[in-house]
Amino acid sequence: MHGELATRALAHNYPPAMSETRFPVMLSTWSFGPVGNEPGMAMMRSGASALDGVIAGATAIEDDPQINSVGVGGLPDADGRVSLDGCVMTDPNRCGSVACLRSYANPCQIARRVMEKTIHVMLVGSGAEEFAHREGFQTRELLTPHARGEWEKWRADPRNLDRGQYRGWIPPLNVEEIARENTGKSVSAGGVRGGDGPGASHDTVSILAIDAHGQLAGACSTSGMAFKVPGRVGDSPIIGHGLYVDQSAGGAAATGNGELVMGTCSSFLAVEKMRQGATPLEAVVEALDRIIQRFEIGPDHQVAMIAMARPPRKGEVWGGWASAAIKPGFHHTISDVHGTRVEDPVKVIRSGSAWIQGPTRGERISP
Repeated sequence: MHGELATRALAHNYPPAMSETRFPVMLSTWSFGPVGNEPGMAMMRSGASALDGVIAGATAIEDDPQINSVGVGGLPDADGRVSLDGCVMTDPNRCGSVACLRSYANPCQIARRVMEKTIHVMLVGSGAEEFAHREGFQTRELLTPHARGEWEKWRADPRNLDRGQYRGWIPPLNVEEIARENTGKSVSAGGVRGGDGPGASHDTVSILAIDAHGQLAGACSTSGMAFKVPGRVGDSPIIGHGLYVDQSAGGAAATGNGELVMGTCSSFLAVEKMRQGATPLEAVVEALDRIIQRFEIGPDHQVAMIAMARPPRKGEVWGGWASAAIKPGFHHTISDVHGTRVEDPVKVIRSGSAWIQGPTRGERISP
């Protein structure tokens, strides 16, 4: 996807030479990350804040119809309607969130307005849309012809979908069967599967960044589980679940099966571990281990996390960043002084507490 981006191999230099770290730095989820990292980094290199940068990155991904899990072009719910969720955060007392937007393409921009112009943290549904209208945001058609076609295939028979493309991203057949129990049409047992291939357009985009002023920010945006029960909201817009940022401890964000993340408050847990002295890698590994301990992990389950240490104080060496995933298939995108690279996670958890070190190669996107 996005073949116009020139790529070449680059050594995955993890952990980076922290004493030589220069900001800004931006870390995002999945292989479509460069679509957001490049405009976000350009803004921060020009002096913009980390909050400006992560929202610019999220907006670029939300506006790209080729990415069918975020924003315009996202796959719809079981009724064929797209709904979007998102949040932004810079500190426990500075965060905003929206959920179930059906007519507005940029939930992270609207979440920022919630944070800056109301006393609330989260607005949902029609109330969030009325707020967006009052703030001057323009309505947009979110359902693209491609997304409509995938939904029509799913409605006709979930087995029509490419199982290698949508692993862990669509409900199992029994959920769809329940949704259509009054139609008289039967479906087979089992699950609709897909895959987390390296080029797959899959799941939530989560972004963390530190700007040249030493400020940390995060954003999280999604169209949610494809063909979900209408009204379902996952972890992405929930502060402490899909995203958590604290200038005094660090930032963390999640992607994958939202119900697993919500059950363990994964992003909050990872940040609290960093507050207690854990490295970013130790923190996300602990959070993912907690999911493995508390849930039965099925073949369609995946959760991945990214984390950044708190901004360094004067004279300190920065604690860096990390990523990890329960299973292979996840990729992060990192942008720093060395350019923008799509890389495998630093750690992959196969089963229990056994680790497999990620490959030592990444894709160089830009100088």
